[in-house]
Amino acid sequence: MKTLLSWLGFDSQKHSVKVEMLAGLTTFLTMSYILAVNPIILSDAGMDKSAVFSATVIAAVVATLVMAFYAKMPFALASGMGLNAFFAYTLVLVMGYTWQEALAAVLVEGLFFIVLTIFKVREAIVNSIPLNLRYSISVGIGLFIAFIGLKNGGIIVANDSTVTALGPWTPTSLVAAGGIVLGAILLALKVRGALFFTILIMTVVGIPMGVTQIPEGFTILSLPSSIEPVAFKMDFSRFLSLDIEYYIVVATLLFMDLFDTIGTLIGASTGAGMVDKQTGKIPNLNKSLMADAVGTTVGALCGTSTVTTYVESTTGIVEGGRTGLTAFTVAILFFLSLFFSPIFLMIPSAATTSALFLVGVMMLRQIVHIDFIDFSESMPCFVAILMMPFTASISEGIVLGMLSYVIVKLCTGRHRELSATMYILAAFFVMKYIAPLL
Repeated sequence: MKTLLSWLGFDSQKHSVKVEMLAGLTTFLTMSYILAVNPIILSDAGMDKSAVFSATVIAAVVATLVMAFYAKMPFALASGMGLNAFFAYTLVLVMGYTWQEALAAVLVEGLFFIVLTIFKVREAIVNSIPLNLRYSISVGIGLFIAFIGLKNGGIIVANDSTVTALGPWTPTSLVAAGGIVLGAILLALKVRGALFFTILIMTVVGIPMGVTQIPEGFTILSLPSSIEPVAFKMDFSRFLSLDIEYYIVVATLLFMDLFDTIGTLIGASTGAGMVDKQTGKIPNLNKSLMADAVGTTVGALCGTSTVTTYVESTTGIVEGGRTGLTAFTVAILFFLSLFFSPIFLMIPSAATTSALFLVGVMMLRQIVHIDFIDFSESMPCFVAILMMPFTASISEGIVLGMLSYVIVKLCTGRHRELSATMYILAAFFVMKYIAPLL
């Protein structure tokens, strides 16, 4: 047992097994919605739903175990939201690629990421981001996940005149709002496992209200479905035919995954105080990025979309997760979900609203470290913070924040404050927005 814990970066003098495992359970419960959502989205692209469920689990288990044992960090990984929608609705349904061709693009992306990680290119990009922008990324992600929680709970809804508005009070929104209040009270009372207990309690409360659905013929156990219908079904014909548009697709996947992962790692690590106080660097960063790259590669082989580090990992970190034991716990729970999927799929999104919203509150505290006196620092930070929830994209928020940072610094004669990497990234960002206009 001691040997296993040491492999996970666990130190009995600093860490608690109970706390780490509870943190892992909280993270899993908060992100377990992917088990229900990912198969639905990818089935719209023509993929077998049951096979995608198993593929989603396997990819999450492998990637999170790499994070646990290799990086020894408390982050969890799974098929990314947004990335799966891009796969199904943009690549397949709009652009006309087959899902087999889209899977090939994901595999190429994953292999390319492995190479970039080996040569520490991704780590160099992370370390080039100015300190103030790093704090703003944490704050922006906090607002973004709070927005996701409120939207999932029906507390805010789409509105033609104001974009979003307060939604009607329904059983779903009442469960979501009640969870926020209960979670806040438990956190204020410093109850260990506050977020987990809130999710559990609101899931139970949701049963008589009709929010938590118990399907007919409900059984606790279920046998895993085969991944054969979707595994190893990549079609490389577009790639081999030198299709330029297809190459752009691969580059887009690379871009989206790169900055989603970077944003999550920076935001979660900064919010939890896990960064080096002298250098501002994230411990085991390159190894964490490798887990993401391996996960994407394995996921494509198994038959699922791009795997990325989940922002919901912050819920477990808030509960005290600091080592690979937290990630290991998440991986074990994902594996068990193959056999206990009816239980995990029963947790409604409204029950997890509290965790997302309250973690958003906690991540907001990093805003005090941003230099608001220097406008060349504060304006780009504000752009990054605002654009994440407004564009519903972590990567877009980071890109727009970094691009505005470079522009303001150049136009105010402070170019010496910019690293060579920032210039290179800015050039790529400009190309990203100009290319569609050509």
